[in-house]
Amino acid sequence: MTAMSMRSPALALAPNGDGFWRKSLAASLAVALHGAVAVALMLGWSTERPGVDAPRVMHTQLVVLPAPAPAPAPAPEPVAAALPEPVAIPVPTKPVVDPQVQAQKLEKAALARKRVEEKKLEQQQQRMATEQRNRELEQQRLSQARAAAEKARAAVPAPTPAFDSRQYQPLSKAAPDYPERALDKNIEGDCSVEYTVNTQGHVENPKVLDGCHPLFIRPSLAAANTFRYQPRIVDGKAVAVPAVRNTFHYRIK
Repeated sequence: MTAMSMRSPALALAPNGDGFWRKSLAASLAVALHGAVAVALMLGWSTERPGVDAPRVMHTQLVVLPAPAPAPAPAPEPVAAALPEPVAIPVPTKPVVDPQVQAQKLEKAALARKRVEEKKLEQQQQRMATEQRNRELEQQRLSQARAAAEKARAAVPAPTPAFDSRQYQPLSKAAPDYPERALDKNIEGDCSVEYTVNTQGHVENPKVLDGCHPLFIRPSLAAANTFRYQPRIVDGKAVAVPAVRNTFHYRIK
């Protein structure tokens, strides 16, 4: 038995002045504890801890059984070969033709062919008529064009036959005066003048051509205006002669 001594908080808080009271209190407590232990022993109290029942454990074991063998497949029963069903072959039957209906069909076909031929003939006639009309119009157009050309040809006067103006000589002409300045400077040269001879034989529109010295221009034009020609007659009518030329030669003798 073990004696236990406990220190009361009251004793701890008690003042240290009186040691007797303190010892008396401690002794009282010790006696009380021993008494309590004795009573507990008599009542069957034990210091050993009560045993604890061990837990019950269930053990299981997995057992794998082999798979059962597959049952053999039943043998197929013999099947009798199916016979093909008979096919009915249609037998062509010759249609019965009514002679009257056949005659009507032939008559209609003949009428249709006749209409087609008549239409073709009509179209051919129309085409021929159109071509004939076009030919007539073309001939008429050509005739009109020919008549217009003849009329225009008649309106245009006939061209004057070729004429050599170099052979067209004046009936009278006077020599030009020699310019004094040209004489003083001993200048010589030629001067050509071109003009038109009218229906009366007179000179019109004289002009000096290139290459004429300026000192010879005025006397050359003055001399050309004095020329007189025989009028040129074509088809019984007097005509003008253009582009007549004359060259004056200026020389100091």
